[in-house]
Amino acid sequence: MNKPIVIGMIGLGTVGSGVMRLIARNAEQFLHKVGAPLVIKHVAVQSKEKERDLEVAPQVLTDNVEDILNDPEIDIVVEVMGGIEQAKQYVTKALQNKKHVITANKDLIALHGAELAQLANEYECDLFYEASVGGGIPIIRSLTHGLASDEINRVVGIVNGTTNYILTKMSQNHEDFGDVLQDAKAKGFAESDPSSDIDGLDAARKMAILSGLAFSTNIDLSDVHVKGIRHVSLEDIKYIQNLGYTLKLLGIGDRKHQKIEISVEPTLLPNSHPLASVHNEFNAVYLYGEAVGETMFYGPGAGSLPTATAVVSDVLEAAKNLRLGTTGRSYITPQYGKDLKSNAEMDRKYFFRILVKDKPGALAQITSIFAKHGISLERILQQPKSKSVAEVVLITYRSSYENYEEVFNEFEQLDVIDSILSSYRVEGEE
Repeated sequence: MNKPIVIGMIGLGTVGSGVMRLIARNAEQFLHKVGAPLVIKHVAVQSKEKERDLEVAPQVLTDNVEDILNDPEIDIVVEVMGGIEQAKQYVTKALQNKKHVITANKDLIALHGAELAQLANEYECDLFYEASVGGGIPIIRSLTHGLASDEINRVVGIVNGTTNYILTKMSQNHEDFGDVLQDAKAKGFAESDPSSDIDGLDAARKMAILSGLAFSTNIDLSDVHVKGIRHVSLEDIKYIQNLGYTLKLLGIGDRKHQKIEISVEPTLLPNSHPLASVHNEFNAVYLYGEAVGETMFYGPGAGSLPTATAVVSDVLEAAKNLRLGTTGRSYITPQYGKDLKSNAEMDRKYFFRILVKDKPGALAQITSIFAKHGISLERILQQPKSKSVAEVVLITYRSSYENYEEVFNEFEQLDVIDSILSSYRVEGEE
């Protein structure tokens, strides 16, 4: 039998427990695939005495992460502790000690992925992070391997299970945002502080990772335009449904003539679009390639075993590379410099809900502002709200984001507008 591949793991939460279960359950299968057994020597935890629903030999647990980072026998370090700064320190030291690193940490990769990839290259180590986006969906490996021969120009995804669950329940059950959020917390789909999810930051980090890989350039989190679902109302949902659309928090990365834009925002999709039928906590990513056309990857975006499956797949790849002597050769310098679209180059279509004062010519004033800035209107609905105000719902044709900014600025000065209740991007009708 070949020498075992020795693993050290930092963290034993939901994902870490799933990793241990999979490696124990499928030991014979992994031996066949790798040609050597996988052995977890140490797992670093905060407390060795904590009760767990997983049986772990006492000698495996350690409360000193240095037992992993400085152990010359350990070949692969699996980081599933979460967080950013401390995780970065551990991953950095592991790479400097010539240990290959597998991480599920989207925050770490979104903020420091390029730096860590260069470090891994310098020390001839593998750095894999399939589980950082999409849980059990093999989207990163599909981009870097399965679709490596194609040129990907657009990435559209539902990449946050919490927000997808909330919007699904609001749409299906006609429940208010706050009620559904509490339900999501009770079922474990949302954290006690759900800000990262509902404000779009979690999805933005994932889109930064995906877009960087898809477009072969370095993308920073600050390059992503972010708008969450915190202010989505049940009234919005009802109007959107009546118009034949579904609202999703979409991450969109688009490249045209090597110019890039990336956003995360609530977006209307026609009910016929494949992403409109992705419900509850499930994730899906839609890729547009020059050769392959349109492909969609769908599956559970979180959970112990789905995410652990992605982590262990990376472990197996690193283990195979160790056996073949090909570690540290996966890093490819980004092909393109970063060239972001200006607001004038961003193409948009929008849904608006506007509360308008009941005055003669009010609607004409609003439509004239759109026309002034070159924005045509596809649909207009108007209905009384009270004796003094009416509600106007508009869907535009496509125009530049710069034009919309000018419209918003003029709306703020327009006396007949009581308030802009909501505005959302519209996609998927090309």
